[in-house]
Amino acid sequence: MNKKLLCAALLSGLAVAQTVSAQDFDDRWYLTTSAGINLQDDSRGTRNAPFGTIGFGKFISQNWSLDGEFNYQNPRFNNQDVIANPTSGQTAAEILRAQNLNWSQYGVSFDLRRHFVVEGRNWNPYLLAGLGYQRSEEEFDAFPNPNSPGQRKDGNLAGKIGAGMQGDLGRVGIRAELAYRLDADDSSAYAPNESWFGDVLASVGFIVPLGPEPSAPVDEAPPPPPQAPNCADKDGDGDGVNDCNDRCPNSQAGEAIGPDGCKVQIAIDLKGVNFDFDKATLRPDAVSILNEAVEILKRYPDLRVEVAGHTDLCGKDTYNQSLSQRRSQTVYDYLTGNGIDSSRLAGPNGYGEGRPLVQTAQTLPECKNETNRRTELNVQ
Repeated sequence: MNKKLLCAALLSGLAVAQTVSAQDFDDRWYLTTSAGINLQDDSRGTRNAPFGTIGFGKFISQNWSLDGEFNYQNPRFNNQDVIANPTSGQTAAEILRAQNLNWSQYGVSFDLRRHFVVEGRNWNPYLLAGLGYQRSEEEFDAFPNPNSPGQRKDGNLAGKIGAGMQGDLGRVGIRAELAYRLDADDSSAYAPNESWFGDVLASVGFIVPLGPEPSAPVDEAPPPPPQAPNCADKDGDGDGVNDCNDRCPNSQAGEAIGPDGCKVQIAIDLKGVNFDFDKATLRPDAVSILNEAVEILKRYPDLRVEVAGHTDLCGKDTYNQSLSQRRSQTVYDYLTGNGIDSSRLAGPNGYGEGRPLVQTAQTLPECKNETNRRTELNVQ
């Protein structure tokens, strides 16, 4: 059969293959075997011959597979041209000897296939490229040498390109393939002037997966939904009161906050802590007011205050500065002496006459204003 006609017939047959089922990615090793026709290069002087292969392979990804295959073919020499031409000068014995000469070829190849897989389609085309080793064993007529026939054995690199279709028949797969193999045989006895030969390989083969079929992945039970955080463990506004008890969820951290999460209006009124003129000693009425301040500070342990002393507008500035400092020190010592930690007190700071509550003349007797002679606790 003409090579071109055979190629066209094979491809036409592949085109009418029908869909059976979807081909899934299977990474098991598989056994391959095939049989077909080897269209020999005319330059060899051999007839076309059947050939077979056997090998192993596996898919290395969804679209790529790699196979290693052993092949064997045993064509006979084509002596029809000699038989049909009696003027060739050969005797009948020579022709008979030539007809009985053997020529065999076997080798191994590693073939990489690119499969064009489409989900839902059973038969999928592929392209292949391979590289391997082919060994030729060729007998030739060495008459009248007593060792006739002679024998030539030689091995060479071989490359292969081709295309095919691969389908799934259930427990086995099937391939139909057409390939061209280039054999770098440059020592042929029949064709000594040739440096390589090209053969066409048309075959049909089977793929038998090895081992149990991979089971479908088991869907793991979804993890239980995370439990909603308990409001007792949350403090959305960072005020130190959990959300279950927080009636004012928008309060700001750092504010004076009550047990219900709401801002506490704290006013430490020391306006009654006044001093006699030119004095820095506490009066009895001032002591009772300071005791109330001590209770407030103990009730709110996170509260921090500044102890600030002031004077009226009588006297020199430098003297008043010193007097206000002594007054603030007096209140500072009273607070620390009654259990208020000094880390909660800023100061004592004396501000002299620089911050009067009542503006008066700086001359006597108007400058003697008791309201200005004071010490304050300023909430920080």
